[in-house]
Amino acid sequence: MNDWFHKQGGRDRFIDWLALDSKINATLGEAWSRTKDYWNAGSSYFARFQLVGWRRLLNEFASESLTMLFGGFVVLYGLALPAFQEFDESKFLTGRYAVKFLDINGNEIGKRGILHNDSVPLSEIPDVLIKATLATEDRRFFEHYGVDVLGTMRALVTNVQANEVVQGGSTLTQQLAKNLFLSSERSLQRKVKELFLSFLLESRYSKREILKLYFDRAYMGGGTFGAEAASQYYFGKSVRDINMAEAAVLAGLFKAPTKYSPLVDLAASRARTNQVLDNLVEAGYYTAGQVHAARMNPAKIVEARASASPDWFLDWAYEEVQRIADGKNQFVLTARTTVDLTLQRQAEEALAAALRKEGRDNHFSSGAIVVTETDGRVKAIVGGPDYGESQFNRATHAKRQPGSSFKIYVYAAAMENGYTPETIVRDASRSCGNWSPSNYGGGGGSGARIPLWEALAKSLNTVAAELSFAVGREKVIEMTKRLGIEGVKKTCSMALGDGGITVLEHTGGVATFANGGKYAKPYGILDITTSKGDLLYSRERDEPPPRQVVSRHVAEEMNVMLNRVVTQGTGGMANLDFTNVAGKTGTSTGPKDAWFMGFTGKYVAGVWLGNDDNRPMRAGVTGGHQAAPVWHDLMTVAHADMNIPTIPGLPPHPRQVEEQQRLAEVRAQQVAAGLTPAQTDASKPPSVMPSKTRDALKMLVSALRKANGEAPAAVTPAGGGEPSRVPQPDDPKQAPQPATRPDRRATLFDTSHDDLSMPAAAPPSGGRTSATAVP
Repeated sequence: MNDWFHKQGGRDRFIDWLALDSKINATLGEAWSRTKDYWNAGSSYFARFQLVGWRRLLNEFASESLTMLFGGFVVLYGLALPAFQEFDESKFLTGRYAVKFLDINGNEIGKRGILHNDSVPLSEIPDVLIKATLATEDRRFFEHYGVDVLGTMRALVTNVQANEVVQGGSTLTQQLAKNLFLSSERSLQRKVKELFLSFLLESRYSKREILKLYFDRAYMGGGTFGAEAASQYYFGKSVRDINMAEAAVLAGLFKAPTKYSPLVDLAASRARTNQVLDNLVEAGYYTAGQVHAARMNPAKIVEARASASPDWFLDWAYEEVQRIADGKNQFVLTARTTVDLTLQRQAEEALAAALRKEGRDNHFSSGAIVVTETDGRVKAIVGGPDYGESQFNRATHAKRQPGSSFKIYVYAAAMENGYTPETIVRDASRSCGNWSPSNYGGGGGSGARIPLWEALAKSLNTVAAELSFAVGREKVIEMTKRLGIEGVKKTCSMALGDGGITVLEHTGGVATFANGGKYAKPYGILDITTSKGDLLYSRERDEPPPRQVVSRHVAEEMNVMLNRVVTQGTGGMANLDFTNVAGKTGTSTGPKDAWFMGFTGKYVAGVWLGNDDNRPMRAGVTGGHQAAPVWHDLMTVAHADMNIPTIPGLPPHPRQVEEQQRLAEVRAQQVAAGLTPAQTDASKPPSVMPSKTRDALKMLVSALRKANGEAPAAVTPAGGGEPSRVPQPDDPKQAPQPATRPDRRATLFDTSHDDLSMPAAAPPSGGRTSATAVP
């Protein structure tokens, strides 16, 4: 070859390509040969383990079983984890505190804590009550491990034969798990949690301990928890002293304490008692002859009392007491609360009426109501349709999607960032990722230009979403935190209320605007005293004054817009004809939740309607059509008079102005006729003392003056007329006496501060009088 590269020996100098190719081929061939040798050797070794025939089938079955078992453990762990997260050791410590609750006037309204359990040992609970309970609720209690498969199958067959629910499939352990940790929603998820919690209880506690917990923690109607409290309530005696008939009554209450309460429906209670006695015979605990006397001599119920125990409120108040008293080493307490028993009853009746009238047709079976004053003072809490059936407090613990009622906070954040009620906005919004807002009924907005207040009144989703994007969703979240609402997450549809919030939190947040922008966290405890009478807590002393979390100007402008929601928007069915109303409707997707949050100058109230298992309601259900009427009916009866403050930012309602003018005219006529004295001092507080009492005290003062040798003062009857004098036989001429210095102790008898001068005490010598005032 003649090329210069080969002449210079360049190919050999850089790479010997033939040698490299040979080496690669040799290496690969040797590696392949060794691999085949190893493979053949391994195959020969493992061939001795090869199974054929029935041994192979058995091996395949064992392998598949292990695989399925491992997969089953993974699934069980996934199902059990939510249940174990519900397990809370503090639920067993509710007996740590013994709390007696009083209303604002000092009247006892209920108890919570160990006063309900009364710590009656299981050994002292009558054998007949234990047997009646086991025969009715769980006959195989001492044989199963938390779940009774045979009992469940037997109950299923019995119920199918009777074509109604005659027996329950839940064991005592399952019922205890539900009572302690879960709500009563009828869903597969709750049943799975109940199953695993039952296994957990059985693994941690003995059968006797579980039975004792069941007797102590079960709700028995009338605001009582536990067999001892129920026995005292229904029979006026300790559970230690009950007979067979009374034990049958108590055992029949576990299933449905409200339905079978002898104070609610005596006929239903008697029928249930006979069923329990039948169960005692069927289970073999007693003979028919032994229970015959109990049938012929039914339990005597103590005189029916008007039970007005505000159980939903007390459950929440008990949690508040534990929070306040934590770490103070005081456990026997008396708490004075803010509850209004009349308003509590009215709220319960309002929810019950709504569920009864519209629940079936509109496919909702649950609800909750919270009523507070504008500063957050809680007056009523309704946590569900029936406290006897389920003690889960939906008002304080259930987080539900607020829907459009959440727009209150979005618009408030916008108002803080330069918007006004008259700011012109477009009925349209930008997209957020793959999500775009649409208004109720469909459509992404008309694009029309409208004032901000009208967008809120019509509850346009597009405008609310655009406001959250324009102002910043972080600022909306910051606004909710300022108002006491936690857990709101930053999402694209956050402005439309896609997160969870409780009725109590929502009501407190809305109350801030009714309070002129001042923080209005809901509170229910005024003061707490110990068993020795020492003041442990006083709200007036221990809590700081409410801070201004929203400017007064923003609160007033928000109130103007929220008032237009009621007068010109979606909340029209909540409008009252005697006072101004401000509020906002809310409906979540589904619809699964219907809300109305509103307030007058006196009360703030939140109403939620829906289902415990989160099932959708009938299409067309909205907060404006279902929740707003409930709010309207409740507020109509809640306002007993026209003494209603004006909502900040709104003028007085015309009806209130007319009523004030009418009262002023009546007052003027009474003054002109001499029926009522003219009020000369506007700052003087009105007297709360009856006129007859005041006249009697004046007569007493005059008598004391006479006994002290002084001239009695003229006694003027409370109804007017000429003053009268106490007869003075020793001084027929009624000679005037020297003026004496009035004794301020007389003011203790008269809150109107009339001049009832008491006689000064006779001096020991010298005839001088003492002018020392008694504080």
